[in-house]
Amino acid sequence: MVLKTFGWSFAVTALGLAAAVFYGGWPAFGIVAILSILEISLSFDNAVVNAGILKKMNAFWQKIFLTVGVLIAVFGMRLVFPVVIVAISAKIGPIEAVDLAMNDKDMYQQLVTDAHPSIAAFGGMFLLMIFLDFIFEDRDIKWLAWLERPLAKLGKIDMLSACIALIILVITSMTFATHAHQHGGAHVDKAQTVLVSGVLGLITYMIVGGLSGYFENKLEEEEEAEHEAEEEAKKSGKPVSAVVMAGKAAFFMFLYLEVLDASFSFDGVIGAFAITNDIVLMALGLGIGAMYVRSLTVYLVRQGTLDDYVYLEHGAHYAIGALAVILLVTIQYEINEIITGLVGVVLIAWSFWSSVRRNNRLAAEGGDGKPAEVGAGV
Repeated sequence: MVLKTFGWSFAVTALGLAAAVFYGGWPAFGIVAILSILEISLSFDNAVVNAGILKKMNAFWQKIFLTVGVLIAVFGMRLVFPVVIVAISAKIGPIEAVDLAMNDKDMYQQLVTDAHPSIAAFGGMFLLMIFLDFIFEDRDIKWLAWLERPLAKLGKIDMLSACIALIILVITSMTFATHAHQHGGAHVDKAQTVLVSGVLGLITYMIVGGLSGYFENKLEEEEEAEHEAEEEAKKSGKPVSAVVMAGKAAFFMFLYLEVLDASFSFDGVIGAFAITNDIVLMALGLGIGAMYVRSLTVYLVRQGTLDDYVYLEHGAHYAIGALAVILLVTIQYEINEIITGLVGVVLIAWSFWSSVRRNNRLAAEGGDGKPAEVGAGV
């Protein structure tokens, strides 16, 4: 099971590390290995959230997510995205940006660093909305019940998530502007950039959220249509093709997953510059890490881990909230990537431990530890 699910990841790791040695010797090997670990630690919450969506897909689309999806994740977000950011922020063509990335690495890193406030504001707001929408939703199973019960009641207020996110964005941009003004106002424009980028992040979330809602409804409708068609086929004795219907809905969900993955990759790409400004090593290291995150996602789905350990999804969303706050704070202050990674790992480990305790308690009471039982949290 493990080899089947992680086989591609092991193969990509071997190829990536060999390419690193060929490209820059053993120092390059070390850098790629560190970047791989960084990406995995920063993206474990990504795997848990993805698994919640991926479990609605069949084995074929899970395989597509592991192959085509990885190409988009590795080459799109880990290789093309930093180049596009530099091209936009420096107002140069993509070919010039690639030339900078390969031949003037210091200038390239400086341009990406200059673009960091807008990237952090965009990504921070997108992830913050995912977190807020999660904690304001009333759920049967609650992890930190003392906190989630009152928040669920507040969540009945329309557009509360968007209002809170906008207030946080305004405070962030004002703090940034005040700080800049105290230093002669040299970076006042950056405060405006933060505000605009954050609003764009919010708009993107609303569009993606709306589309995902549509995709999920589409999936449910087509499942109902498929069931009706099967019932009709039984009566008439005719065969029915359900693959096209399931495939179309799964394709929509696949697109949503790719957009979601892109929003998670911001912190990994930015954090990688603290280790190297070589775009080739960055793509190799983050690409290997992204592969493991995808394999882990499929593993969680096939093992039914989210059903067995019901607080894992909660822990992942709290980690997303922490990551969103960290991204917004990094607009002004530098935060070590190790801290960012550890926060997510600790929250998910805590939620896993809580899930194990809950399962043991239910087993002792004569239950089966399954999520059908309404939990009161710990």
